[in-house]
Amino acid sequence: MTLYDIKPKFQDLLRPIVRMLFIRGVTANQVTVSAAIISMVLGAVLMLFPEPRLYILLPIYLFVRMALNAIDGMLAREFNQQSRLGAILNEIGDIIADAALYLAFAFVTGVCPWLVVLVVLLSWLTEFCGVMAQTLTGSRNYRGPMGKSDRAFVLGALGLLIALWPQYIVVANIVFGASAVLLAWTSINRCRSALEVKYA
Repeated sequence: MTLYDIKPKFQDLLRPIVRMLFIRGVTANQVTVSAAIISMVLGAVLMLFPEPRLYILLPIYLFVRMALNAIDGMLAREFNQQSRLGAILNEIGDIIADAALYLAFAFVTGVCPWLVVLVVLLSWLTEFCGVMAQTLTGSRNYRGPMGKSDRAFVLGALGLLIALWPQYIVVANIVFGASAVLLAWTSINRCRSALEVKYA
């Protein structure tokens, strides 16, 4: 069970916004690129000014980013905007956004930088395993326990903790350590699922 499992209900809430964007001529690729750019800008701001109070921006934006990720997919599927370029932008945009947002934690005093880097690298690995499964089976794999939405929830909550209770910054290292283990588990699960598929 991951947050990805509640995605259909989340999409239903976003559907009126998606229709409005389509009517106004907004494309899926524009949403994808915009999300990546905003992520890089916010990540750069937090890296340049690693003030704990500013990390309140992370949970807010990570929720917005989840909405944007859902919106670009809905625009692509429901309004015939799917393309090879869109698929490339979606995958690359995700790993760029993850790196920009999550590496910002490494600049906070008291957070172990190598743990942050490890989580970012393992996040990339989970996405690679998901894409590899798609190459082998024809279906993108989203198995958890630490998929993209789950990472956003956990690290968004961590950003909130740092902003409101900076005296408990040591908790961040525990969160990143546990996240690294869960990400490795996620990568294994996604590879196993690809191996379980029986070919006709």
